[in-house]
Amino acid sequence: MDPHLLRTYVTVARVASFSEAARELGYTQSAVSQHIAALEQDLGTPLLTRRPVAPTAAGERLLEHAGPLLLRLDAARADVVRIAAAPEHGLTLAAAPTALTADAVAALPAAGVTLRVLPRDEVPAAVATGTAGIGLVDGLAAPSDPLRLPDVAPLTTRGVGEEPVCVLLPTGHPLARRRGLRLADLADARWLDAPDAGLPIAHLRAASGGRGFRPALRYDGTDVRTLTALAAAGHGLTLLPRSAAKDVPGAVAVPLTHPRVVHRTELVCAGSPGGAAAALAKALGARG
Repeated sequence: MDPHLLRTYVTVARVASFSEAARELGYTQSAVSQHIAALEQDLGTPLLTRRPVAPTAAGERLLEHAGPLLLRLDAARADVVRIAAAPEHGLTLAAAPTALTADAVAALPAAGVTLRVLPRDEVPAAVATGTAGIGLVDGLAAPSDPLRLPDVAPLTTRGVGEEPVCVLLPTGHPLARRRGLRLADLADARWLDAPDAGLPIAHLRAASGGRGFRPALRYDGTDVRTLTALAAAGHGLTLLPRSAAKDVPGAVAVPLTHPRVVHRTELVCAGSPGGAAAALAKALGARG
């Protein structure tokens, strides 16, 4: 498939309009229609209904493939450009909110840094496509086990830290005086669904056998302080690395004792880091 046609199709499907897609892509509406017709002819099936503009069943399936395919193409272009270009003097770091530990912040160069705080699933894509020179991702893992990251490009990951995880509860919660908590015992509790700021509920389900963990409130943001304030106010429990959960006003951080998991942080880069990125990796003690 021609990637230009595929990009046009993805845009039309996203905005649900041929004319709006034409404006966004800088094409004429006629050119957009020709792109869609050519792609449909190539695949031998209609991909869009016209009134209203919406993907057909075959078009929906193509959309599932299109995102990863186009991302890999962007990553390949960025990788080649990165090798051919002169090394940059500055550093653009993409980081998940809870991956920005005190050690990571202290290791940043004194000048020339652009910091982009992103949802954790977007960090590898930012590194792969060249919008960030290096990334910091995090998640739950068994001690010394690597994280499972989306396969967006041939990226290199290096562990930079592990710490215990805690359940954050309001001070008046019945479990706030416990010395430790089992995750399975909390499956029926009210939880905060904050996939971009805390440790996602999907990770909790996976760690405890795949059941329970009903979200009481969803927070679509990357500010960890907002998440801890919601937990302290009683809107739901959240699981955080110990460094992010301690000393929260109105809340208590109770260590998770089972399963035996840690909060792991990894450095993500394309190939071997150089310049400021290499210096940051060294300062963080990055290891395979």
